[in-house]
Amino acid sequence: MAVDRSGGNLKLLSATSNEYSRGFQINGGEVLDWLPDQDGVILMSRVYLPDEHTSSHLSTREGLGVDLLDTRTLSKKNIEDPTLNAVSYLSDGRGTVRIVGRYLRAGPGIQDTGMIRFEYRRRGSREWLKSSDFDAVNGAGFEPLAVDPDLDAVFGQKKKDGRWAIYKVSLDGSLTENLVYARPDADVTGLFRIGRRNRVVGLTYATDSARTVYLDSGIERLMRSLSRALPKQPNLRLIDSSVDEQVFLILAGSDDDPGIYYVYDRPTKQLRIFMGIRDELEGVKLATVKPINYPAADGVMIPGYLTLPPGKDSNKGLPAIVLPHAGPSARDYWGFDWLSQYFAYRGFAVLRPNFRGSAGYGDAWMIGNGFQSWRTAIGDVLDAGRWLVSQEIADPAKLAVVGWSYGGYAALQSAVVDPGLFKAVVAIAPVTDLPALKEEWRDWSNFRLVSQYIGDGADARAGSPANNADKIKVPVLLFHGGLDRNVAIRQSRLMAERLGKAGVKNELITWDDLDHQLEDSDARAQMLRKSDQFLRQVMGLDQ
Repeated sequence: MAVDRSGGNLKLLSATSNEYSRGFQINGGEVLDWLPDQDGVILMSRVYLPDEHTSSHLSTREGLGVDLLDTRTLSKKNIEDPTLNAVSYLSDGRGTVRIVGRYLRAGPGIQDTGMIRFEYRRRGSREWLKSSDFDAVNGAGFEPLAVDPDLDAVFGQKKKDGRWAIYKVSLDGSLTENLVYARPDADVTGLFRIGRRNRVVGLTYATDSARTVYLDSGIERLMRSLSRALPKQPNLRLIDSSVDEQVFLILAGSDDDPGIYYVYDRPTKQLRIFMGIRDELEGVKLATVKPINYPAADGVMIPGYLTLPPGKDSNKGLPAIVLPHAGPSARDYWGFDWLSQYFAYRGFAVLRPNFRGSAGYGDAWMIGNGFQSWRTAIGDVLDAGRWLVSQEIADPAKLAVVGWSYGGYAALQSAVVDPGLFKAVVAIAPVTDLPALKEEWRDWSNFRLVSQYIGDGADARAGSPANNADKIKVPVLLFHGGLDRNVAIRQSRLMAERLGKAGVKNELITWDDLDHQLEDSDARAQMLRKSDQFLRQVMGLDQ
């Protein structure tokens, strides 16, 4: 979308344009270059559909193309003709397309294979040359991420010893490859870019918290200086910069501080507050977060983050919550987490485990993903609860599990695998039936890939809480939005139906007009209050 500075004059950019009558696709394209020297004009990839009502030569072409687009008038100049199998383009930050990625399919209409062939252009040439093949399923091969025009090279990611690393490949015709950065303990998860030219200045990874390695020495010195100036806000991130990189937007926070946006003026070395996050929490004593490790049943140490109620005289025998993250290809970090902070403020100890199946720790930790390896992932979630009890942090009669999306799935499946450990389950937008989740993609080109990702056969059915609702013996509270495209609301409706038939006390709360994230303040407040009331009632706590 494009809007005027005032917020008016809304224009849709990602449609195939007003002259096409067949509408636009869910993924309409993306901005490749902001072109700051051509104010209001951008370079953008867009999906074209064939349209018999137009006379343009592009009207008969289908696929992803690239346009030079005026965001004010919507006038455009085609830069790259639409190509059916094109999946992505990379430009050099100066308006020249240097990389294209194309799906490798057996023919038109064939299911996606997950294989992408990347091609590149040498500087000043229009000829496409093969660069690399990349398998999006297992991560084999080199995936280009950003072109550096000064180096005449492309940065990208590739596996090294089972973990993502960042490499640089020359675009001068030699395809010379050099390792930029790798770690033996974590995936290097991406590049960090700033400004309207999207200049690469660093790369990111996470151990306990998200970290940035700066490739630009001047930026690195600046961030070290700002870190010394803001010692109580160690989660320090450079968000973006002005075109000339003389003014920076900084975000700084901590585990018990939601964060403040600052503006830093480089010439004057002045740092000023731009805006706070969650200003309503100003002056409220929030909980600190402690990184911990606990043993799984097989002896593997599982990392996690423990949040204890602020201001408690004793941290023993507390009502407690295990809070598995969403994903499954995701992870938790040290820092401020609004769900944990709410429950901690209400008197609960909260443990967020990075169970096996979590991202960021390499292939050996991912073991496929949290659906394929659900037995291991759910075992780690259960062991988080057992650890809280063994450490006497949790009262075993007042232990619950709460989760959102995959976390909701993990919460429900935990109650299937061990019906006696958790005394209550709260599941927000959960997956509940793995075979049904696959079927939602039946008519999509990536159906085969989704099927492989989720898994198949008896193990998928055994890993589906809705198919095993009779094994759950504790009350369940469900939340779901009616416009959820990540996980269809019928997943929660099916769960509620099966729980009801099994005689399990449950309640499903829905919102017709909200999506997967429930991005509405009133709805989220209702969800938090209802969850708190539900847990207190089940655990026999004061309201």
